[in-house]
Amino acid sequence: MATTTVGKWLQAAWRTLKLTRKSDREEFFLYMKLVLIGFGIVGAIGFIIYYLASVIELIAGVASTSTASTAILFHLLSSVL
Repeated sequence: MATTTVGKWLQAAWRTLKLTRKSDREEFFLYMKLVLIGFGIVGAIGFIIYYLASVIELIAGVASTSTASTAILFHLLSSVL
């Protein structure tokens, strides 16, 4: 039973490969731009999450001191620059 499933999958994969074609230069660069934009978006989301976590950790760590606002401002400015 497993060999028929594998055989059907291979036939379907072969039919799909026969339909494919090589993309031209313009289409390739379009796909490359889309992938890079996606990487940038995912990276930006990761940076924002990491940044917010570090700010929350900083606030929680220095909330008991009187210089909490100064430390938060310093952290914000240093991470932006």
